[in-house]
Amino acid sequence: MTPESHARTGTDGPRLDPPPGCPAHGLGPGGLHRLHESEDLGALYEKLREEHGPVAPVLLHDDVPIWIVLGHTENLHMVRSPSQFCRDSRIWTPLREGLVKPDHPLMPHIAWQPIASHAEGDEHKRLRGAVMGAISTIDFRSLRRYINRSTQAIVNRFCEHGEADLVGQFTEHLPMAVMCEILGMPDEYNDRLVESARDALKGTETAIASHTYVMEALSRLTARRRAQPEEDLASYLITHPARLTDDEVREHLRLVLFAAYEATTNLLSNVLLTVLIDPRFRAQLNGGQMTVPEAVEQSLWNEPPFSTVFAYFAKQETELGGQRIRRGDGLLFAPLPANVDPRVRPDLKASMQGNRSHLAFGGGPHECPGQDIGRSIADVGVDALLLRLPDVELDCDQDELRWTASIASRHLVELPVQFSPKPPQDVSETPHHKAVPTQRADWQISIAQPDPQPAPAAAQPPSQPQPPSHSPSQPQPEPAPVQPQPVPVSPQPAAAEPVRRTGVWQRFLLWWRGY
Repeated sequence: MTPESHARTGTDGPRLDPPPGCPAHGLGPGGLHRLHESEDLGALYEKLREEHGPVAPVLLHDDVPIWIVLGHTENLHMVRSPSQFCRDSRIWTPLREGLVKPDHPLMPHIAWQPIASHAEGDEHKRLRGAVMGAISTIDFRSLRRYINRSTQAIVNRFCEHGEADLVGQFTEHLPMAVMCEILGMPDEYNDRLVESARDALKGTETAIASHTYVMEALSRLTARRRAQPEEDLASYLITHPARLTDDEVREHLRLVLFAAYEATTNLLSNVLLTVLIDPRFRAQLNGGQMTVPEAVEQSLWNEPPFSTVFAYFAKQETELGGQRIRRGDGLLFAPLPANVDPRVRPDLKASMQGNRSHLAFGGGPHECPGQDIGRSIADVGVDALLLRLPDVELDCDQDELRWTASIASRHLVELPVQFSPKPPQDVSETPHHKAVPTQRADWQISIAQPDPQPAPAAAQPPSQPQPPSHSPSQPQPEPAPVQPQPVPVSPQPAAAEPVRRTGVWQRFLLWWRGY
């Protein structure tokens, strides 16, 4: 596919596009589909798969040509072949020939930046090594405890009301609270930072101002940690042997913050929605047949946080999925259609428990380095929320739910729920929905024996009947000799046994949940 084959014609006069609903709507030069005009990208991906196979030609804004990779195998080959494909958009033919203008809507995603996700070779090893080294210092047990506390604090804001919007009041807040703690700026977390991050990702008229606000916070953090490093991700980036500059530190903090925030927000929303609308899913969770981590992986198969990722570029002429790919062509990495590729998933209703071969976090040299952070936030956050609000249920019809969709992702606008009002809890406590009984301080396990009662001195044992009364004139039989009774010995008090420790399985569950 070359730009010349899709060049515009007849640009002297106005172009009349077909109205929405018309079969020709969404078609551009050469009869190619415009991704940004599709009202149902999932259906379009399946149509493209039928027409072109696992790799299909499509158009972006301004009719810029690009390939979309639909097949699971083909996506894996692309991301795992750095000798053939890279993330450096400076070799993209439409960009070099001026077809992609500076104000193109996708330029913030595609424009080359000096960050690990766009670098290659030794530079990629240096930058990614610093990011991976910083992430490797995270204590995930402590992180899970912090996620629990953050969940408690956020749920406390609405638990007494009996109703909430779990997107606006929970899933958009928990990832930001946790990421601010990881980066080293917990004091910066507030509603304005959450709103600015959401606004910057939506690309609204105020997106630039919102992006500036977030970058100013990251600049302040970089300056503080350069002067006085502490134990957080920003400090480890600064002190890493890769010797990142302040600009490189700030840009990678921005990358981690925005990518992790958007992905985890979508993941949290998708998991909670699935739990609420699928009674079989909820029954499995409550019945112990499916854990929350398994529910998260199922959601990553069905609704990955990012539908597509911009973008990979061919470094040489090659072949992919039966299509001839020329040097300089752009290709979209597409986890959403790849995860439903009928060659690897013929039955979409089948459970994917224990299968992590989805492409939600990419693969190859540019695989998401923070995927375990996202999983931890989703696992612990959903588990803690369900413990606090066990009777939570959807407060509208499923058909009434609204989504904002783009080529890159699909974001749930709101998730209204209702539940029985609950009192706030101390954020330091383990999440629960029942009052914890007061524990006995002197509780011990021992073998108790009743104290023996001393027998009366002149009394016969109760098991022997009393002899009948006789007249003194009658001869009395010789009484039988009395057998000596054993003297009861007072038992020694049993030594207190140590309290039995929690079982191995219970301790493992507590450790996994971060308690």
